[in-house]
Amino acid sequence: MWKETVSVTPPYHFDRVLDRLSLDPLNAVNLDKREVKLPLRNQNKEPRVVAVQATGTAEAPAFAVSGIDDRDDMIKEVKRIFRWEESLQPVLDHFSQSSLSSIFEEHAGTPLVLDFHLYHCLMKCIIHQQLNLSFAYTLTERFVHTFGEQKDGVWFYPLPETIAQLDYNDLRELQFSMRKAEYVIDTSRMIADGRLDLDELDQLSDEDIMEKLVKIRGIGPWTVQNVLLFGLGRPNLFPAADIGIQNAIKRHFGLNDKPTKEQMLEMSKEWHPYLSYASLYLWRSIE
Repeated sequence: MWKETVSVTPPYHFDRVLDRLSLDPLNAVNLDKREVKLPLRNQNKEPRVVAVQATGTAEAPAFAVSGIDDRDDMIKEVKRIFRWEESLQPVLDHFSQSSLSSIFEEHAGTPLVLDFHLYHCLMKCIIHQQLNLSFAYTLTERFVHTFGEQKDGVWFYPLPETIAQLDYNDLRELQFSMRKAEYVIDTSRMIADGRLDLDELDQLSDEDIMEKLVKIRGIGPWTVQNVLLFGLGRPNLFPAADIGIQNAIKRHFGLNDKPTKEQMLEMSKEWHPYLSYASLYLWRSIE
């Protein structure tokens, strides 16, 4: 058993992170203890549960991180997921003079937290496509409970090698559409047999990743943008086709109708080079 204390540059509002994580029933969040248990994997893909508990405040953020094995690798992963080595202050300074200043003031210290694994992020995005959020979570939960694994009360997404072995009907039995079952299994087969290397994506530009992934059946621009945002933490992504962002802009700017793509692109010019944070904070403003 190992335990480490980590201090982070303020502002960093972990309670807001936990609130957002708690929306997903698969996440092991304890709001009273200000703790989340992460389903991580070591370099041999073996499951490791790591507990992250807030011990400080938004103005003096500190955390107790604990686990059983692979201390250095697990600490590195936790820092990557929660973006602990990237200060939010330049982002807040940038937006303090922008048309989103009031939203950024209200939600100051909210970081762009990543999904726990890139494959997990990609599968979640494919499953969530064109579904209402409630059923999307239900379907994802069925997928993980049926084919993933549980360790110390924490659920782990299945490995691509596991899903690659399935028949489409295995997912149809969980209420997946035939098309979505094909997308999930065929993409997993590409990853399992090496035709799609998720590890190399981190080395590519946003544009190259978009070009590479949209060639895969079932992966469109919306899915790629979400993978770039929540899988890789790219700072300058703005999914203009996202209904949530459109509704948030309509509400914030008091528009009669949802903004057009052209309006959104014009508004967002002053939000560069932190469009991902504009997206996140707009989502937060209507959650």
